[in-house]
Amino acid sequence: MRLLIIALSVIGILASSNVANAERRVAFVVGNGAYKNVAPLPNPSIDARSMATVLRKVGFDVVEGTNLTRDQMTERLLEFGDKAQGAELAVFFYAGHGIAISGTNYLLPVDADVKSEMDVKLGSAINVDVTLDQTMRDAKVKLVFLDACRDNPFAAKIRSSATSRSVNVQRGLAEMKSGEGTLIAFATGPGQTALDGKEGTNSPFTRALIDNITKPGVEIQQAMTQVRAQVNEETNKGQLPWGHTNLIGSVYLNPAAARPAASAAEAPKTPVFSTSAASDVELEFWRSIKDSNKPEELDAYVTNYPNGQFKSLALARIASLQDGSSTTTTRNLTKGIDPATFTDEATLLTEDQIGLDKGQRRDVQRQLTGLGFDTKVSGKFDDSTRAVIRRWQAARGYPSSGFLNRLQHKALLSEIVATVDASASDDSGDRRSRPHHSGGGGHHYRGGGGGGGGPGPGPGGLLGGMMGGLFGRR
Repeated sequence: MRLLIIALSVIGILASSNVANAERRVAFVVGNGAYKNVAPLPNPSIDARSMATVLRKVGFDVVEGTNLTRDQMTERLLEFGDKAQGAELAVFFYAGHGIAISGTNYLLPVDADVKSEMDVKLGSAINVDVTLDQTMRDAKVKLVFLDACRDNPFAAKIRSSATSRSVNVQRGLAEMKSGEGTLIAFATGPGQTALDGKEGTNSPFTRALIDNITKPGVEIQQAMTQVRAQVNEETNKGQLPWGHTNLIGSVYLNPAAARPAASAAEAPKTPVFSTSAASDVELEFWRSIKDSNKPEELDAYVTNYPNGQFKSLALARIASLQDGSSTTTTRNLTKGIDPATFTDEATLLTEDQIGLDKGQRRDVQRQLTGLGFDTKVSGKFDDSTRAVIRRWQAARGYPSSGFLNRLQHKALLSEIVATVDASASDDSGDRRSRPHHSGGGGHHYRGGGGGGGGPGPGPGGLLGGMMGGLFGRR
């Protein structure tokens, strides 16, 4: 009998432990601004303290730090990784300097002194991909917010020390894709820089996060739609947050009132993460924006629900808003579109297979501009044009990569634009009529997209992986 009691006690303890793990919500929140070798940033420490306060109010166990050296960041990351094992929801927030070299993103501790690419890869900076993999891979849901898209303060030094032409030092941060159960959000688009905000306040991106992500009953993807709209408006369209999601259920940071019809006893006590609730979330999303006069909010619905129940209504309303009272022909975004356009990924290879010459690239740029996605008509697909292509893809619900494939190229050219403005011209000096703007825009928050990269299963244990891979090559 005694053995039976002991066995039952052990089972009870294990069950309690599992329940505790299932309900655990943990967060890593760090803001670095007091840099020793480059000009300091005034607001990241304020951003971090504000975010930590907001997350604690909704039940997160927060590992917090400001103005951390490399060793201090390593300590906090090890602590966070330990807490995140088996957690229901893990949040990673960083504000401060971040840099991108050859497509890999790095975060900068305050004691970073980067003179070359070798310095970065041997320990002066922290590899974002490795960090997220080693600290968050065992969490069920992962949310990553990077307010680190400021100009690279070490770019000139790295370029001048490069021994080969292969070193690619980017502005802002490079594009990342999320693994299953992950949302990654940047303060602005890949290769672009974000505003730090007025000294002594929060940055526009952090302020929008604080205002929206813990609202009672608001699902995280709906919250991110509001974040994008708020930052876009506050910066006079100078900054548009970007992200990639691969969430497979509904996530609430503050689930109170998530289902108004439920009684208080039935209200969820932990973040909802269930594919069965997806239709309810879509309905709430649609209700919140169906009467909106902002095309970008309707675009966000189409992006998040490319096969949604209300897609045709959303597209019709977008066309109506963009064309106003004009009597010119409106765009038909769905007629004749191959369904594979919404699923087939576009890459540099698929674009090369189209074989676009300079004139055809100009045609693509003119078409994008005519649809309201303004870009220079140069015949070159530079970073600016790639960003515009991503916006167009996201607004149409296509896989958003910044490259084209045959199906997307065909779909783009088949869209009908309004009347032309004969006075328009392009950068090539080739004066031609250009379609009149009809609005547009869009965002790259697209649930269910394919993954690679980002947090996910990875080899090795936490301590071994962190110490052996945190600062090294990928």
